[in-house]
This record gives sequence, structure tokens and C-alpha cells, in this order.
Amino acid sequence: MTAFEPQLPPRIVAGPSLIERLFGFRTRLYLTWAVMLTLCVAFFLGFDLKFSVIIDKWRNLTGLTLAPNGFLQGAALTLFLSLCSIACSLVLGFVAALARLSSSAVAFGISTFYASFFRGTPLLIQILLIYLGLPQLGVVPGAITAGILALSLNYGAYLSEIFRAGIIGVAPGQREAAAALGMSAALTFWRIVLPQAMRTIIPPTTNQFISMLKDSSLVSVMGVWEVMFLAQSYGRSSYRYIEMLTAAAVIYWLLSIALELIQARLERHYGKAYAERR
Repeated sequence: MTAFEPQLPPRIVAGPSLIERLFGFRTRLYLTWAVMLTLCVAFFLGFDLKFSVIIDKWRNLTGLTLAPNGFLQGAALTLFLSLCSIACSLVLGFVAALARLSSSAVAFGISTFYASFFRGTPLLIQILLIYLGLPQLGVVPGAITAGILALSLNYGAYLSEIFRAGIIGVAPGQREAAAALGMSAALTFWRIVLPQAMRTIIPPTTNQFISMLKDSSLVSVMGVWEVMFLAQSYGRSSYRYIEMLTAAAVIYWLLSIALELIQARLERHYGKAYAERR
């Protein structure tokens, strides 16, 4: 340090507070959640809810009982729609991402057009086009089939961009090192590139799945007996909309928490594998 450079005061690093010394991070986290949950419950209790209405329809809303046609209903049907759409959208997104990264102009054009159309138009319009438009072409899909098809096509377009970003985010040196070891391009992709890309692919992909879980409520416009359809129907018949909508919100939230737990487990798995490779 020269004589002309200003002398800065020593940096003071604050030590842990009394609360931090008494309670660990996890304890403070749980307490924070408990307080926020209490405030949330107090907010909904302010609506003067009639819990007997919720209890009376709870088994139907959760899908513990079958619909009159003998098929799933409520949360069970919502979960079925979401799981089928997740599986299909994963395949569509992965294929579209590979087509986007290929050197084929036709494959590139098809994938970019597909992603642009289904990301650029509302999901509700896509559902109605498939459900109401295909019969005019001689194809008559069921309501559940149309809902799965629309959700898969819509979210497959979003996943294609997530997969593409994750794949190109892997350092080129990884491919070069694999080529130097004599590994083929396909083997390099499956054993080197894709496992590393999963670290960046999993968080936004799970976010898309949580959004899909909630957007499955749009399938109710076709009369599918999922959570939102039942909540609206029971609310209309009993004139207790708030009770039914609150119950539906709780169900969607619990299903979303389950997906978040799966996401955390997958992130730990691939993060641990990445740390071991390093």
C-alpha cells in the first residue's frame, strides 16, 4: 500500500446472533414455516368456512371413491392426467431438443415451429382445438385423451428448450475428452453429456411439472371429473364455493409439495454424482 492510497477501516464481521446460537438453521426454518402456515390458516378461517361441507365431499375430491362411471375422479384423476402428460411431454421434449441440435434443416425447422406454436398459443385454446376440432377431421378423442394430448404437446414444447439449454450448457471439453478416449458420439452423449446436463435440467423441468399439475384444471372445461370440476360442481350445488375452492387449493398444494420433494431428491442424487466425478 502506497502513501497515496486511502486506508480503509478494518472489516467487521458480525458474529451469530443470540437466536442463531440458540436455534439451528433447520429449527428456525421449521418455525418460520409454522408461523407462515398459521397465518395462512387464520386467513382462510376468516371466511367462516363450513367444514361439514368439505368433510362430506372430501372422499370424492381426493379420489378415494370412484366416479359414477366407475373411473377415477378428483385428485386421483388429476394425478393420472399429470403423470401420463409428464411421460409423453418428456419424450416429446427430448426428441424436439435433439432435433433442434441436429444439423438437419428439416428436423430443425419442425422442432422450432412446434416449440413456437405451442409456446405461443394459450393452453386452453389448444385443449379446445383438439377436443372440438379433431372431430371435424374424423378423429373423435375422449375428453381425457384430448386433455393428455394437449398438456403433452404444450409442455413438451417448453421442455424441449429446457433440455436443449441443459445439453449445450455442458462444457465442450467434456466431449473432447471423451473423443480422445475413443468413445463414440452416442456413448459420449448418454454417459458424459446427459448426466451432467441433468443437474441444470431437473429444477426447471420439475417447475414445469408443477405448473402442469395446476394447468390440468383447464381440462375441466370438457367435463372431466378432476379436482377443479368437482370443486365447482359441489360449490354450485351447495352454494358454498369458498369451502370447495379451499379444499381444491389444499389438494393441489399437497400434490405440488410431493413433486418438490421428488425434485429435491433428484437434485441431491445428480449433485452427488457430479461431486464424485470432480
